[in-house]
Amino acid sequence: MRIAYDHQIFGWQRFGGVSRYVFEVANHLAEAEGNSIHCHIVCPFHVNDYLRKANPKLKVTGIHAPAVCKTGRLYRFVNETLAPFFLQKWRPDILHETYYSRTTIAPLGCKTVLTVHDMIHELYPMYFPNWDPTREEKKAAVARADHIICVSENTRRDLIRLLDVPPEKTSVVHHGFALGHVKTTNPQLPGRPFLLFVGSRGGYKNFERLLQAFANRLNIRDNYDLVAFGGGSFSAREQGLIRNLGLTDRQVRQLGGDDAILSALYKQASLFVYPSLYEGFGIPPLEAMSFDCPVICSNTSSIPEVVGNAAVQFDPHEVDSIANALEAVISNPALQADLRQKGRERIHAFSWNRCALDTLKVYRQVCT
Repeated sequence: MRIAYDHQIFGWQRFGGVSRYVFEVANHLAEAEGNSIHCHIVCPFHVNDYLRKANPKLKVTGIHAPAVCKTGRLYRFVNETLAPFFLQKWRPDILHETYYSRTTIAPLGCKTVLTVHDMIHELYPMYFPNWDPTREEKKAAVARADHIICVSENTRRDLIRLLDVPPEKTSVVHHGFALGHVKTTNPQLPGRPFLLFVGSRGGYKNFERLLQAFANRLNIRDNYDLVAFGGGSFSAREQGLIRNLGLTDRQVRQLGGDDAILSALYKQASLFVYPSLYEGFGIPPLEAMSFDCPVICSNTSSIPEVVGNAAVQFDPHEVDSIANALEAVISNPALQADLRQKGRERIHAFSWNRCALDTLKVYRQVCT
């Protein structure tokens, strides 16, 4: 079987999220299936760092180019012009489209598979600019794909309901995850015990309600700091909210860095908090569990599906519910130990190898 992956995500994403998913699937299949499966990533100009680490058995057509904004349109034009030529020459059985597009570059007779990672744009349009084309492009891509992979059962239900997709056209394949336990030299960690939040903070990520919950419980704010990793520096709005809640820069801080810093934070955090209103899958709770960090999280969307019984859940719309969950875990060492043990067990349900092999089952189904 010949499986190709198009240029879309690799042409603009250096690392993270979707490109990590596609790369891991292709890389594991190229390694696991020997000579029976041939995987080919076609992106004449790519900016993606993962492709530099591709297995020799994974064919990558293209060159690594600088990720310069002014050349983005040029890269896209070159990719859209040359990629169909390479695909036509290679003649894949399956084209796995790596993001949403109104049209396909699949050769005649080639089946197409699309992965839908979430339905955030459809459910929370107020958090995206009016000019964002994602909803329309996703709708078109979903309509013409031969089969759609959803990263959770919750995402699958939302897709079927919101875009009227026939259930038999869909499958669920959970993400894997792997954050390496990277050593770091003298990371600048907070001096006091701290609670950890990871990722972007705006809109449906719900960081502001977490801030309010943290500020509302004196026994927590007096004894713990709140650390937000990633997502850039605090906005003027966030800084104003922190001040209005009576919190200081020492109590609430933003840190950036690489996986080494994030690993150190997971190891040292007293608690990992995931208050998002909606996630298509949600990898950070699994990352925290892999470092023996107790997890509390939202009880909405796919998050309960991912964490199982290995986290304390709360209603992310209610500040008191978040605060109660914080207190319940912080004040109970026995519960923390139980969450650590259940987390160690839970992470075994997810791996990139399993994700790749389950994806291969979908490819074979589509080709029969």
